[in-house]
Amino acid sequence: MSEQQHEEAHTGPIKTPAQMMWVSIFSFVAPVFIIIGLVFFVVSDKKPAAGATNMEKSVAERIQKVGAVEIRDANRPLKSGEAVYQAQCAACHGAGVAGAPKLGDKGAWGARLKVGFDGLVTSALKGKGAMAPQGGGDHSDVEIARAVAYLANSGGGKFAEPKAPEAAK
Repeated sequence: MSEQQHEEAHTGPIKTPAQMMWVSIFSFVAPVFIIIGLVFFVVSDKKPAAGATNMEKSVAERIQKVGAVEIRDANRPLKSGEAVYQAQCAACHGAGVAGAPKLGDKGAWGARLKVGFDGLVTSALKGKGAMAPQGGGDHSDVEIARAVAYLANSGGGKFAEPKAPEAAK
């Protein structure tokens, strides 16, 4: 009996191959995570605290306005369709970028004219495909509609350029 007690006293805590596998994995993984943690700790210590370098700029960024109100002259004369096209639409419709129908291309405008003037204006204001919405931009909705009429008429359409809405009394 003393021989059996002597043997048990010299055996280790690992009794099965599964235990040996977990100990081996842990002995490699644990140091890697410890090293990564130490590196992160050392590197993050070098960063200045928020607002520590330029206090005035950091305060201004924190209290900046969320939105802005832009007041426009409602009585200004409306731009023509051609002027709006040159300012807003020519970048894509002049070169046919991302499938945009070119100015004067009757073949490309033929299928689009079938949706009607209101459908074309809705597409221009809300955006379609790669074209971003134009509503609420630098031009009023009526000016965008004038540009749509100019573009569509160059492609074979017969749309009248919209007039300015009547002022409410």
